[in-house]
Amino acid sequence: MSKEQCPSPHNAAVYGDIAKTVLMCGDPLRAKFIADTYLSDVKQYNVIRGMYGFTGKYKGKTVSVQGHGMGIPSIGIYSYELFNFYDVERIIRIGTAGALTEDLNLGDLLFAQGACTDSNYGHQFNFPAQFAPIADFGMLETAVRIAREKQFPFQVGNIYSADVFYDESNSQERWGRFGVKGVEMEAAGLYINAAAAGKKALTICTISDQLVRKEYATVEQRQKNFTNMMEVALETALTY
Repeated sequence: MSKEQCPSPHNAAVYGDIAKTVLMCGDPLRAKFIADTYLSDVKQYNVIRGMYGFTGKYKGKTVSVQGHGMGIPSIGIYSYELFNFYDVERIIRIGTAGALTEDLNLGDLLFAQGACTDSNYGHQFNFPAQFAPIADFGMLETAVRIAREKQFPFQVGNIYSADVFYDESNSQERWGRFGVKGVEMEAAGLYINAAAAGKKALTICTISDQLVRKEYATVEQRQKNFTNMMEVALETALTY
């Protein structure tokens, strides 16, 4: 594919504009914050649909950061195109999650080792049985080591990628009873796309809501603590 070609109607980047490792956030403004705060020599490669994308340098390493929107359908589109159209090798999702077990506190990091889901996204692959989407162990191991070195509170475990945000099924207690640590809306779709493309993916979430104890992060807590997952993701990207 030539440098002049733009392979996606959702992404203004041309081939070569995007790094091999991409940090992805549901909120495109969080992607802009990372680019403005942590990266140098930044080039904005996308603004289509307000889904900002940037490539720059972090400690000399070329890294991209891009929004992916909310839910598996949205991250499914953007991650599929990054893996398959732009030859991205690794995606690290950094987002928020609600805690489904009492041992997680607001601001803690949650590394999604595996992802349960009620989404039908995986059905397109005609699996003969249910597929269990999991993170790349190498990136997971690296991120855990970095979090431990930085003394950031964290846990590793299963996560639930829900298809709905306002869930009236009252199923959260059941997921927690089976040891599922948190709920968000994207990890399973990302992990399935990575597996299908033969690429690598990891989800790092910050606990923004303690659903068992009915505790919710304040605006100040979100601003102060959400940078921990960004730093872990960026330091993980340095190793590749």
